[in-house]
Amino acid sequence: MDALEEIFGKTAQMTVLKNLIHHQNESTYLSGIAEETGLSHSSVARVIAPLIKTGIVLEKPLGKQIRTFRLNLDNEKTHLILDFYNRLNER
Repeated sequence: MDALEEIFGKTAQMTVLKNLIHHQNESTYLSGIAEETGLSHSSVARVIAPLIKTGIVLEKPLGKQIRTFRLNLDNEKTHLILDFYNRLNER
């Protein structure tokens, strides 16, 4: 368990957020996040929606059914989260 989980608990949304943090310079798919985290595709879709709504995650459609996701590194909230995460893991 890392420092973020110690504070906020291990939730599906925290798991997805940490996955996106670890791949912050890459775009990924729901299925890729699901595979890497062990969460179901529907769980990832459910918990990523609020992250998109708040602007922390960017969603980019590729065609009619495929969407990619990545951290929005132009968002101030994202930078606060990354700073907090990095400081927690310095200890």
